[in-house]
Formats: sequence, C-alpha cells, structure tokens
Amino acid sequence: MNVLIVVDMQKDFIDGALGTKEAQAIVPHVIEKIEGFDGRVIATRDTHGADYLRTEEGKHLPVPHCIEGTDGWQLHPEIAARILRRPIDKPTFGSTQLAEMLRQWHADTPIESITLIGLCTDICVISNALLLKAYLPEVPIAVDAACCAGVTPESHENALRAMEMCQISVVRS
Repeated sequence: MNVLIVVDMQKDFIDGALGTKEAQAIVPHVIEKIEGFDGRVIATRDTHGADYLRTEEGKHLPVPHCIEGTDGWQLHPEIAARILRRPIDKPTFGSTQLAEMLRQWHADTPIESITLIGLCTDICVISNALLLKAYLPEVPIAVDAACCAGVTPESHENALRAMEMCQISVVRS
C-alpha cells in the first residue's frame, strides 16, 4: 500500500491569514497529485481554538489562523472534494495521531511508501515527515517539492535540504 499525506492545504495557509503566492501556486499541482495517486490519501488540518494567542505557538506566531470552525480552517474546496476520509485535525505541527494510525496500518498491511505534500514545508511538512520517519524507519518516505511551499522560498529550500539529510527522498520535478 502507498500513502499520500496532504498536509494542511487550508484557506488560511493558501490565501488567508498566512497565505502566500507560492502556496497559491501549488494548488493545481496538489490536485493533480491527489487525482493521479494510486493508494490511500489522508489530509491533515491545522486546528486551533479561540485561545490560540495564549498558546506557546501563538506566542511565537501571533497571527490567529486555522481556528476550528472558521472558513480559514477549511481545506481548499477543490482539494476537500478529492479527499475521501475525514481530515486528521492536529493542534501541533506534527501529528502523533497520524503516525500511530500509519504504524497500525503498516502492522496490518505493509506500507510500501509514504509521500507528503502540502503546507508549510518548513513547519508542518518537515515535522510530519520526521515524525513518520521515527515511527516507521524502514518505510521509504518522500516529499514532492513541487507540491509544497514554505513560509518563504528560502525556508522551503532549507527544509527540503534538511529532510534529505534525514534520508527522506525529495522529488524535484
């Protein structure tokens, strides 16, 4: 079984509170990747509460975003239409729930590969890639660079290089 993880393709990261032109530009690539993927597709959704500014993350990034139930929290509609499973809501950069679920799947039916795409390369994509590498060290993990965007182009590239150093394959097309 092959698994595609679509990380946080939400309005606030695309064209909302923390949106960028780079994030907007990857949407068609993400849709194409989902449509052409042969395997299970899972989405994650960054999820915060009304108390966001009082959290540790909110103290470091004082921009309310992905507040549960708001428009900015929702997956991009064209991406949401292609995701069959309910997204995994995650209050932190990396999702232990996702990692535990994949470890259980792997115990039942071996996972041949995991590919990550989405936002932001330098925060949640890298966090989940490294977490999955720790939970499933023998499963090949890849990140499709054309389907990711970072906070800045420079931090995107830095994250890709860091993942390569940690034996995560970076697909550059």
